[in-house]
Amino acid sequence: MRPTVHDIAAEAGVSLATVDRVLNNRPGVRGVTRAKVERAITTLGYVRDVAAANLAKSRTYPLIFILPEGDNTFMRGLVAEVEAAKLRSAVERTAITVLSVPAFDKAALAAALEKVRALAPAGVAVVAIDAPEVVAAVDRLREDGIAVVTLVSDLPGSSRDHFAGVDNVAAGRTAGTLMGRFLSGRVGPVAIVAGSMLVRDHSDRLEGFSAAMAESAPGRRLLPVVEGHDDPAEVEQLVSGLIADHADLAGIYSLGAGNRGLITALEKAGRQADVCAIAHELTPHSRAALSSGTLDALLNQDAGHEVRSAIRVLKARADGLAVIGAQERIRIEIFLKDNLPVDPA
Repeated sequence: MRPTVHDIAAEAGVSLATVDRVLNNRPGVRGVTRAKVERAITTLGYVRDVAAANLAKSRTYPLIFILPEGDNTFMRGLVAEVEAAKLRSAVERTAITVLSVPAFDKAALAAALEKVRALAPAGVAVVAIDAPEVVAAVDRLREDGIAVVTLVSDLPGSSRDHFAGVDNVAAGRTAGTLMGRFLSGRVGPVAIVAGSMLVRDHSDRLEGFSAAMAESAPGRRLLPVVEGHDDPAEVEQLVSGLIADHADLAGIYSLGAGNRGLITALEKAGRQADVCAIAHELTPHSRAALSSGTLDALLNQDAGHEVRSAIRVLKARADGLAVIGAQERIRIEIFLKDNLPVDPA
């Protein structure tokens, strides 16, 4: 039998009310008495069931998600998962608010973090931009005791509590190894299309891709990175230019979003069969392009898992509980046209 508060009271020779005050760190208990209760807790090996205590007190966790604006299909899916979590609020005892900021705008993101700091929520989940002002804003939240989880794109230089996302260096390496194998025996350079090198997930993917390509395809020329800001029209224009400038283009790695533009550019140029294209995130457009052969491989992350993980971690941090690492690990999914999951539509 697990020890109870009644056992603590009997061991310490105090009332249940006194035990409750000590457990909840409330005033009105003399130092000597508090020490007796704490000794009893240690002697009995009592571990408090924080979740049950919070349920009994009907505690609600106010959480804020700060997400980028725009028509990035993956991010819109992430917003949909947060909205689904809001529907579970009564069961999960959360009160979720969503704030939108312009994509890749570090000043706007830092300002949004300062704004939520004044609201003193239990926790904040944010798609981060790796910039000094954003790091400083996250650190100020943590100084105020507000838990912070970075979502999809990390901010390792900050004091954030946890990152809910895939290992993006490993994701880039996976893309590099696949590209090297797919291009075996073919000549020509490989182009790289990013959203913005301001976000850590994109810079980490580039690091991993470049390293793996150097190992799997030594001597293969990588063209300078172009940034399409996850905008399909801008990506289409960039990719069309790459195709026109490099008649021998062998491959394209799209490490950000805006893949509708990539797909359109390849198909308009009639190059979808001879240019190896690897991209990220399973969306309706990328699914169709993978099925048709315009895309050769997709690396995916489960947005729903990331949102659920962020909520679990923020609640645990608010309660001072440890995070279960294995439960919160986000996997890198590799899809070819042969193993596409059933279309939920």
